[in-house]
Amino acid sequence: MRTASLTRKTNETDISVELNLDGTGAHDCATGVGFFDHMLDQLARHSLIDMTVRCSGDRHIDDHHSVEDVGIALGQALAQAVGDKRGIRRYGSCLLPMDESLVRAALDLSGRPFLVWKVEFPTEKIGTFDTELVREFFTAFAMNARMTLNVAKLDGENAHHIAESAFKAVARALREAVEEDPRQKGALPSTKGAL
Repeated sequence: MRTASLTRKTNETDISVELNLDGTGAHDCATGVGFFDHMLDQLARHSLIDMTVRCSGDRHIDDHHSVEDVGIALGQALAQAVGDKRGIRRYGSCLLPMDESLVRAALDLSGRPFLVWKVEFPTEKIGTFDTELVREFFTAFAMNARMTLNVAKLDGENAHHIAESAFKAVARALREAVEEDPRQKGALPSTKGAL
């Protein structure tokens, strides 16, 4: 089973995460941050990874710790669920349009974490949500999943559309990368013999 279940508790957040890489995109995300929950639902739905997320955080300060720490927990859960990476495709990419926006995402489950982020937002807020937290989430997610992740906005004027395009593009790339490759048959997708 390519699944993971973990908890993360600090003085700032109390988080539980469950993932199933071979799911249908079922999602049940409750972080107390409405827009972020909507984005996590998109991440699950379009990656076809079943995802349950619970977060109780110090939102009386702001949403930063909750969003970042969920990224940490989801990244760790993804790394746990994908295991030794034998038989997976490893790489994934997506060019995703949503209305006027267009976002490109490409990733490598390489074990070498890195984020290239070329996404600018026209506003500082989407409702009450700080747009800078989108990058904070993906930084934490990529570092803890130990993936190389490149996300770039190619077009877009509406901050909600841009953020949603980014989450959906990463989700589609992730779906491709974690898929079992029938031609690999349990082989490690690397000439180094290790990932």
